[in-house]
Amino acid sequence: MNLRVNRQIRVPKVRVVGADGSQLGVMQTRDAQQAAQEQGLDLVEVAPNAVPPVCKIIDYGKFRYEQTKREKESKKAQHQVKVKEIKVKPNIDDHDLQTKTRHAREFLEKGNKVKVTCMFRGREMAYPENGRKVVDRLVEDLSDVSVVEAPAKMMGRNLFCVLAPGGKK
Repeated sequence: MNLRVNRQIRVPKVRVVGADGSQLGVMQTRDAQQAAQEQGLDLVEVAPNAVPPVCKIIDYGKFRYEQTKREKESKKAQHQVKVKEIKVKPNIDDHDLQTKTRHAREFLEKGNKVKVTCMFRGREMAYPENGRKVVDRLVEDLSDVSVVEAPAKMMGRNLFCVLAPGGKK
């Protein structure tokens, strides 16, 4: 947000708000700039689209500093959704699949998406239904904490499926 300050304000009249938040009324721009200068502060245009534009007498450097601080604080509150990947093979053992499912559950509960990849090697490509069964079982086990965002799809020698957090609890 690019604000106009002091001499950058080109309109003839502005509504002025004092440093303490009090309304000083509508006045000539040069008079408002004079009042700000006498207090050792800046005249900052805070609402340029109002008629007449609203200006505030404040310390511009301090104002910018607090504004950047607020923006950083709001960015901290946001959660970045990451895509975590779980790789399985079509002939995976039951216990290994349970471990992978448990890890995927943790990722989903933290709010991340999970990409399930079933990799086929050599003769395993002759029986793609085995890999689909493994992926379907994993999706079924996680159905209480996830929803299928992208259904299982073959791409080359890999079978992909994307799960997003949510689902029936």
